Amino acid sequence: MTIDEIVTLIQAVSDNGLTSFVYEEGDQKLILKKKKKKNVSQAPVAPVVISQPAAPVVSPMAMAVPTADPGLLAAAKTEASYSAKAEEKETAPDIGSDKVVVSPLVGTFYSASSPEAAPYVQVGDTVKKGQVLGIIEAMKLMNEIESEYDGVVEAILVENENIVEYGQPLFRIR
Repeated sequence: MTIDEIVTLIQAVSDNGLTSFVYEEGDQKLILKKKKKKNVSQAPVAPVVISQPAAPVVSPMAMAVPTADPGLLAAAKTEASYSAKAEEKETAPDIGSDKVVVSPLVGTFYSASSPEAAPYVQVGDTVKKGQVLGIIEAMKLMNEIESEYDGVVEAILVENENIVEYGQPLFRIR
């Protein structure tokens, strides 16, 4: 990757508000990041459920990446998609509690260990810090999501088998 291509990638990250970009070639690794802006939240509002994803984001970054590496092109498009979803999250309403368990990674959320098993927790269940609340599958690995708080499950903010994003609220504990 030439210096001009790196400069083009940096400009694309800046123009599109991406929060990170990783490029590896051989023993070289390039990581670009941009901090999120913090918004001041307004009065609590009920969570909004969106059944259709937003229109795809067309990014100039896809044109700036060399076409010789299709894997990198796909990664750039994926990063642009995550950026658009991150911008949606920044404007999401406050969910009304300071005890919120959020997703530590991107993946598929499962409320139980298998389709036949009962969910780990339900609304109204008492939980202890460290208790398993659900699982997120990422890259064929099952990652247990543990409660960060002692309390009662007030709300489950994601449905079984839904895709979750990094930092997305999953559970509200009171």
